Amino acid sequence: MTTVGAALRNAYGELAPGESAGLDAQVLLAHVLDAERVYLLANGEVELSGEQQRCFTELINRRAAGEPVAYIIGRKSFYDLELTVSPDVLIPRPETELLLEEALRLAALTPACHAADIGTGSGALAVTFAKHMPGNRVYATDISGKALKIARKNAKRHRVRIEFLQGNLAQPLVERGVSVDLLMANLPYITTDELDGLAVSKYEPAIALDGGVDGLACIRHMLGQLPEFCREGAWVLLEIGADQADKVSRLVGETLNARCKVLRDYAGLDRIIRFQIGASL
Repeated sequence: MTTVGAALRNAYGELAPGESAGLDAQVLLAHVLDAERVYLLANGEVELSGEQQRCFTELINRRAAGEPVAYIIGRKSFYDLELTVSPDVLIPRPETELLLEEALRLAALTPACHAADIGTGSGALAVTFAKHMPGNRVYATDISGKALKIARKNAKRHRVRIEFLQGNLAQPLVERGVSVDLLMANLPYITTDELDGLAVSKYEPAIALDGGVDGLACIRHMLGQLPEFCREGAWVLLEIGADQADKVSRLVGETLNARCKVLRDYAGLDRIIRFQIGASL
């Protein structure tokens, strides 16, 4: 029989060397044992059953092949919540938490704020926002019915009320005559040419990553929709690629004559574009 400690040591050797190898192995074994990671550290001599050992080996093989841990275990932490994820949705990233934090700050300044999350995916932004701002009305759109199914699961799991709408970007809001005071969007922003060379493209949905020839196709399309559903003075928060701040700022200026502020992520990279409808250059 194999002990917890021996199983982890063997797993480290199977995974590619790197900062996450140890953490990945611990997360996967904790998942198999339905335990917290701290349990593993305190119980290294506990023996695994044959079934537990086989299951852990299978998960480690999947991880060694490159499959993201979040897809293997079916969940991912975002801000202060744990969310259900699947290969039908993009895995929430820590960088997107910056957008959420800014959205919460702005919403606190706007009584009875109506907010929208365009391209919601797993619902990370919409669900977490609604959890922290229970008095506000929240809409979330996605073109993918499968993604919306995951987002609804997360809303139900965390007991928040969100109006989910299927359609292309903001079109469902426009069609229903919805007006919002705050817009959050983490749209695809990787160029088509770059996508095939990235490891992320092997497992995560292309529809959530591919931003077209220049990476700005979805952003450009949505900016054209904004006047139809954003109130005067509404705040807009867009996640962007680290090298896209100037291009997106120019695009916003040309499309909406609005002045942009660029917010940097925790690594010091340009990550969020913030602007206000009606705040002209």
